[in-house]
Amino acid sequence: MQADLTGRRVACFGECMLEMRTRPDGLLSRGFGGDTLNTALYLARLGAAVDYVTALGGDDFSAEMLRAWEEEGIGTGQVRRIPGSLPGLYVIETDPSGERRFLYWRDAAPVRRLFDPPHRAATEGALAGAGLVYLSGISLSLFAGTAREALFAALERARTGGARIAFDTNFRPRGWPDLAEAREAYDRMAGLSDVVLAGCEDWAALAGDGSPDAVLAWLDGAGVAEAVVKLAEPGCLVRGDDPAEAVPVPVPERVSPIDTTAAGDSFAAGYLAARLRGEAPAAAARAGHRLAAVVITHPGAIIPREAMPG
Repeated sequence: MQADLTGRRVACFGECMLEMRTRPDGLLSRGFGGDTLNTALYLARLGAAVDYVTALGGDDFSAEMLRAWEEEGIGTGQVRRIPGSLPGLYVIETDPSGERRFLYWRDAAPVRRLFDPPHRAATEGALAGAGLVYLSGISLSLFAGTAREALFAALERARTGGARIAFDTNFRPRGWPDLAEAREAYDRMAGLSDVVLAGCEDWAALAGDGSPDAVLAWLDGAGVAEAVVKLAEPGCLVRGDDPAEAVPVPVPERVSPIDTTAAGDSFAAGYLAARLRGEAPAAAARAGHRLAAVVITHPGAIIPREAMPG
């Protein structure tokens, strides 16, 4: 049975970093971004009630991010501020085809301390109080050992209390010490999830077989109620109450990308916003395609508000 998401308040869980982008003149422009933050922002623009659950430092850059999120309508009451810490930072370089290369400085980012004793109870409460918790494979990779166990326990308690869990596989090998640890974490996360947005390329890197059938078999084995399988070609498969259905990107929306940053994040926002409105999974996938098709024709993760599709 597909997940019941209608009308729920969303808690997006993860990390936002300072973003430095190389311009054609060789200088760097500054912004901010992170996969779950990008999704939170687009969800807010699409009318969803959304909070961001993360940690920032006590610095001016962190304060600037908070102001920007509030201006976008994102709830910031669940953001922990940790004095003496600084947010993570990444640099994006983009090749002529729009594909990206990332360089990160994030090992000491404050988000990694969300399950330390001073902050654990507040983090658990933020997740337990949500109607829908959204996180990604990158969110998982921020935590190891007892901290990751604490995250899994918090998600299980939230789900037992009535929250739904949505997970985007978004696999980045550099965030994991080895594939075995990543695969184990993904298997556990799938078993806790009501909705999974899974990329065939992610599963190919994790399990060696990125075919749609292999991804669906993994999700079915984990008992996932609602699955979205993002294909290598433009489009996806959706599986809710009915057998898996192909939802291609409509030909008019197949565009030449300028920058694929946040393509998956914006698709997730479009999909979840439609599901929160009560639309069926296939219609929600088409809404995700529409938003992502606009996002990839602009540089950076966040497009101007006036560029949002109607």
